[in-house]
Amino acid sequence: MTGDAAGAGARGAAALLARTRTLGARAAALTGWRARGVLFAAGALATLSLPPVGAWPVLYPVFWLVSHMADGAGARRRRASFGVGWWFAFGYFAVGWYWIANALLVFSDRLWWMVPFAALGLPAAMALYYGVAGLAARVLRPGLPRALGLATAFVAADWLRGHLLTGFPWNVWGYGWADSAWLSQGAALGGVYALGALVLFSAMLVATADRHGARAGIVALVLAALIPITVAGYGAARLTTAPDPTALQDSDNAPGLRIVQAGIPQREKWPRRFAARNFDRHLRLAREGRPDWVRAIIWPETAAAFYIEESAPARADIAAMLPSGGLLLTGAPRQAGVPPRLRNAMVAIDGSGRVVASYDKHHLVPFGEYVPFKAVLTFGKVTSGAGDYAPGPGPRTLSLPGLPPVSPLICYEVIFPGAAIDPAMPPAWLLNLTNDAWYGETAGPYQHLQHARLRAIEQGLPLVRAANTGISAAFDGHGREIARLPLGGSGVIDLRLPPPLADPPPYRLLGDWVFVVLLILGCFGAVMTHARCGKLAQARPSVETDA
Repeated sequence: MTGDAAGAGARGAAALLARTRTLGARAAALTGWRARGVLFAAGALATLSLPPVGAWPVLYPVFWLVSHMADGAGARRRRASFGVGWWFAFGYFAVGWYWIANALLVFSDRLWWMVPFAALGLPAAMALYYGVAGLAARVLRPGLPRALGLATAFVAADWLRGHLLTGFPWNVWGYGWADSAWLSQGAALGGVYALGALVLFSAMLVATADRHGARAGIVALVLAALIPITVAGYGAARLTTAPDPTALQDSDNAPGLRIVQAGIPQREKWPRRFAARNFDRHLRLAREGRPDWVRAIIWPETAAAFYIEESAPARADIAAMLPSGGLLLTGAPRQAGVPPRLRNAMVAIDGSGRVVASYDKHHLVPFGEYVPFKAVLTFGKVTSGAGDYAPGPGPRTLSLPGLPPVSPLICYEVIFPGAAIDPAMPPAWLLNLTNDAWYGETAGPYQHLQHARLRAIEQGLPLVRAANTGISAAFDGHGREIARLPLGGSGVIDLRLPPPLADPPPYRLLGDWVFVVLLILGCFGAVMTHARCGKLAQARPSVETDA
């Protein structure tokens, strides 16, 4: 009976693989606008793996489709192979980054003309990396070799996109598993780029299960399943043995913090007529109902929308608001250097109204905080103010009175995995000050929050996040959420700062070397399977041509 059941299961699996092979052949045969439309739609569908949806299993049918279409394109022109990567990535970015256009619509009276460049131009430019990846994978044989090559080339494109031309590693493939509490712990081993390699290797193994016979297909499916099962098992073990982060909230030893989210609309943030009202709102939220154990107040990016270092009355108001021995950490513009240049900064002010430390943002947003290629481009930056910001010297660890050493990260600095801390002076926690009011109630703030959470997992450090209109939150060193304020609201979070993990995670010690090893293994696997498939197909002439 058991043998009959096993035989029936094997026949059922073989029949399923045969059906998917037929569907795959139809996808591979698509050409022209039909192929482009399907690839764009597949990229759009892949964004469902990202916040706020987090449906990571959708990546398996998506990459099954892309793999089959890459095989079909490989039998045609090189341009078709480039198009597989480009059109798929274009759909992924155009839909995944739709919220960027919302930032321009905030001041639509003067920035409307830039919307097409943000909504389509940036995705089109970033998709070039993946078009080249599709072209590179073309040299490999169809099936498993090309699928492994495409996965490896895609994660290499992720890394290049995150580093070249100042870098923009938003929604790299590793975030496809980030919404899973267990799977996201894989970032502790090798960072988000290595996690992306595992995501794509697993998906591409499933994608090739219907192209190498029933037995080989079942082996591919088993291997594909083992990757997320192993990562999830590691994550489950890691979280099960971790202490409860909420237990610290009853401790008298951990530093007490208050995160303030004032909920100020972007159009009302910088005009002078709102300056006093906005400042008073932050003071009120920082003071009202505050527990005695809170010693440090945290305001978001540019919460003080003026040169607070140069305003003695404002610093006196802050000193009067602070508890005894307390400290305010606030985002604010400042002027520094010789000659003085504008900085996007974090300023620390003590109970006497004295500035005790400051940090200048070093990774500035192109076109948002400065305009590159100013000799050619004649328009100004899209944010308020005529002048460009100047960058600070790089990641820094600040020693502040009454607090553990901290690494400040302003706005999108938190999306860069390798630049979250100064390795020469490791901090005890991460502080992310941001203003996501630009993006309204879109997917952008949810994605930004997830990027911040993975920095906590990679570094094994608690992360505290203050956002002007949300989402403000706090995470422990395992990326577990302690508290959150919703998008679009105002309020405060009072919490005890968790300690860093006793044992730093591997990524903090090794950086991207785990990713490099996975990249080498992907290349080796693609080349070896290419050679193996070549031996099996020696009797058959290749049907591929560069005509």
